[in-house]
Amino acid sequence: MNKKIRILSLDGGGIRGIITCVILKYIEEQLQRTDHPNAKIGDYFDLIAGSSAGGLLAAILLFPDNSKSAKFSVQEALDLYAKKGENIFSVSFWEHLINPFGLFNEKISQKNLEKQLTEVFGDLQLKDFVKPCLITSYDISERRAKLFASHEASASLENFYVRDVCRATSAAPTYFEPARIKSLYGQAFTLVDGGVYANNPAMCAYAEARKIAFSKVLNDEDKIDHPSVKDMVMVSVGTGTVLKPYHFKDFVNAGRIKWISPLIDILLSSNAETVDYNLKKMFETLGPRNRLNYHRLMPSLKNASPDMDDTSKDNIYELIQAGLSFVEQNRDELNAIAKKLIKNK
Repeated sequence: MNKKIRILSLDGGGIRGIITCVILKYIEEQLQRTDHPNAKIGDYFDLIAGSSAGGLLAAILLFPDNSKSAKFSVQEALDLYAKKGENIFSVSFWEHLINPFGLFNEKISQKNLEKQLTEVFGDLQLKDFVKPCLITSYDISERRAKLFASHEASASLENFYVRDVCRATSAAPTYFEPARIKSLYGQAFTLVDGGVYANNPAMCAYAEARKIAFSKVLNDEDKIDHPSVKDMVMVSVGTGTVLKPYHFKDFVNAGRIKWISPLIDILLSSNAETVDYNLKKMFETLGPRNRLNYHRLMPSLKNASPDMDDTSKDNIYELIQAGLSFVEQNRDELNAIAKKLIKNK
């Protein structure tokens, strides 16, 4: 019997990725209860896609152990995320003094980010992930999307250190400098956060899955090669709905500087909503059972800050509470997802 291709897509959102971890932790706990006590979610998807914070999380979930299975549980990913995030986004008093609000150069030093990525990933290479990935970035020199696909990385031209892939996907404009990285073949790239075009990378994940011969890549003859939408179970996780209103009176004769922050906010949100709309319509063309195989998990931020770099203890607490609130209200759907992941294992 052919097994459906299980796809996990993780939105960007900076420290708000903690909400994603809380939701995935619940799903992983159901896998541990009903399938295997040491189950790790990285082993239960056939493709994991991520942008920005989602790309970082994808890399953690696909990190291999000595037996080529997923090394980190979601709890361990959450611990890493909260601990490393506080170090990554810390901005010293001196930096605040010479660069208030990030107006004169990038808001956060990339040195902290690069140090933390090296500590976590070391010399791990993209080709060594336990399952296929799709991690987004954008090449500002060539003016085109740069997508990192681990299943294509065995060719040296497309193989990279994971720490460099994560540096690229998290290089959010106005927060970090662009990433200057090289493939292991030596080709140089200048890259920024893939969230500039795919903050919700689910449609990119769908397109990538269509071209993968999963039976060969996963060494599983029951997996479908080049799957169509009817052959997929897709779980797309957001980092919290941001519904900050903008009023006409505030933008009458507004100049470029006043539009920068609202425009970034609007572009990121509208991008994610458009991808969700398109995928919903695609799955709605299927029969009554298969149309239920698309899951968009987008929690409310509740009392948490929408800022991507608010690593205060109070906000991390509120992000966790937002995730727990979503879990409490959506247990049936999350339990159904766990059952589908096991069924198509």
